[in-house]
Amino acid sequence: MGWDRMDFNTLSSIRKYGFEGFIPVYKMTLDQSIIPETKGVYMVLYNNPTPEFLTKGTGGFFKGKDPNVSIETLKQNWVNNTKVVYIGKSGGVDKSATLKSRIKQLIKFGQGKNVGHYGGRLIWQLKNSNELILCWKQLPYDDPREIQKLLICNFDKLYGKRPYANLKD
Repeated sequence: MGWDRMDFNTLSSIRKYGFEGFIPVYKMTLDQSIIPETKGVYMVLYNNPTPEFLTKGTGGFFKGKDPNVSIETLKQNWVNNTKVVYIGKSGGVDKSATLKSRIKQLIKFGQGKNVGHYGGRLIWQLKNSNELILCWKQLPYDDPREIQKLLICNFDKLYGKRPYANLKD
């Protein structure tokens, strides 16, 4: 599909690669019925040009672990000139998670719930995180983990680092 040509800074390019949804978090907290119950990859997008970071975000303390990091760490992880702040996956060879189940977990984690979506936790330290945009791509025949790795690798090639909230831990 030529994933290496995706422009992570334009919605039209992201749409061209088959991503759909593009719904703000605040709307997704009310209704997740549009999210497919299939495997795939999803992205969290940030539309503001300059981020405002919070010392304490809204993320949950999964297994008692504080999801918050220092403002300095947030600044070091920030990537300019892109809308993509996180790339996630659902399902795979031996995984039964769906786009719906993973995105629901992501949203619940952002509401301070103790749920298993510690990955991407830095997005919840962005001011107005409820305005973040969620989009997804269904992958009925591909391994979402492989596509996620490819997207992150291509992002890294373009920007010199991983998306803001895709930590290596």
